[in-house]
Amino acid sequence: MSDLILFWHRRDLRVSDNTGLAAARRQSPRVVGVFCLDPNLLERDDIAPVRVTYMIGCLQKLQERYAQAGSQLLILHANPVQAIPALAEALKAKAVFWNWDVEPYSQERDRNIINSLKEKGIQFLPQNWDQILHSPEEIRTGSNQPYTVYTPFWKNWSSKPKASPVETLQNAEGLTETEQEIAKQAGAKTLPSAKDLGFIWDGGLVIPPGEAAAQARLEEFTSRAITEYQEQRNFPAVDGTSQLSAAFKFGVIGIRTAWQATIEALENSRSEEVKTNIRTWQQELAWREFYQHAMYNFPELADGAYREIFKSFPWQTNEEHFQAWCEGRTGYPIVDAAMRQMNEIGWMHNRCRMIVASFLTKDLLINPQLGEKYFMQKLIDGDLSANNGGWQWSASSGMDPKPVRIFNPASQAQKFDPDGEYIRQWVSELRSMDTEYLVTGKISPLERHAVGYPDPIVDHKVQQQQFKLRYQQQKGAMA
Repeated sequence: MSDLILFWHRRDLRVSDNTGLAAARRQSPRVVGVFCLDPNLLERDDIAPVRVTYMIGCLQKLQERYAQAGSQLLILHANPVQAIPALAEALKAKAVFWNWDVEPYSQERDRNIINSLKEKGIQFLPQNWDQILHSPEEIRTGSNQPYTVYTPFWKNWSSKPKASPVETLQNAEGLTETEQEIAKQAGAKTLPSAKDLGFIWDGGLVIPPGEAAAQARLEEFTSRAITEYQEQRNFPAVDGTSQLSAAFKFGVIGIRTAWQATIEALENSRSEEVKTNIRTWQQELAWREFYQHAMYNFPELADGAYREIFKSFPWQTNEEHFQAWCEGRTGYPIVDAAMRQMNEIGWMHNRCRMIVASFLTKDLLINPQLGEKYFMQKLIDGDLSANNGGWQWSASSGMDPKPVRIFNPASQAQKFDPDGEYIRQWVSELRSMDTEYLVTGKISPLERHAVGYPDPIVDHKVQQQQFKLRYQQQKGAMA
């Protein structure tokens, strides 16, 4: 047995502020990275080409960082349950380290790998919580139960001290030439492109891949937009958000690094108003963590509604309406702009995510799981916990104290896109339309047909009443 430690990267594609990697380096100077392209994930039907393209780019940058440190990042393309232990055994590795994950598949996969490593007599260290600031076991109610409402979760979570970023991997000893040959025989391959894997994306990326780009984006955001974040984050035509969601999804930037940036911003702020804006972004980081804790504590969320009333809700099946929603041709300008933005660039503003999710569930009366899946098929930042949490919030089926929430597309557009800039950017046929008609949606059929824009596929007022009726009937049936 050698002193070699394999560090298995998953949702932590960086060498800086990586708790598991830092722990491995403290144990041995010989640390080699490994990433496994898992067919169980890549062959799912909810994988977005843009997301795979970004991930491959991040892996390329990660390989460069390992090379700079004097080591290597090995690439496997196989089921990790067999491939990771086999590689460790072939290289006579002392141990395999990795960071824990909240998702149900990851939990099951890791348990199986632990059993395999035990059988081979290889040490393992998987209990580092790297993607969250507090473990799910740490944030509990007074009766030691997991939280199901955000506000008390936030009060508890925010009251606890946060860890500082851990050390960056500066130097490590990699594999010898002989060991590199052994790794190849054990399945290590060159990093493929997204196209090699069958994923075609030519729409560009909202954030460049790699930890350096993510760090630069964080620094730019915390020095500028965060000071007006509370208000500006709601306007999709304004560059008022961090757009770091993909970097957080793949762990290209450490959560402790992000939190420290907010603390430094608070220390440098001179007004209470600016501090309020910074704390609002801190609360968004806590929302992200709330949804991850929820997925860990209630893995059944991945398969359906949290609230009992929605587990057998009579959703409507209308393929034509669903396709119109997917393609951004519902006849509601703000909805169509948002869907076209996602389809074109693989990202959608968060305010718009709420608008289109409410429209699908409360106007079209379509099962939110269909929308949740479509988002995962399109988004660069598609993340099970965050996507599921957001959809269940919008559908009123999740952990939210408000029984029913319905967004009016017209009032949302008037409030958050008052000049119609966002709509004009993404719905090209409406660019010459008067702003009043654009944001209210009160465009005459003649004008719609003249520019090739569809009539509304449903009447919002009628549909929200229909939803409320179905909700009350379902509620009564369960009484």
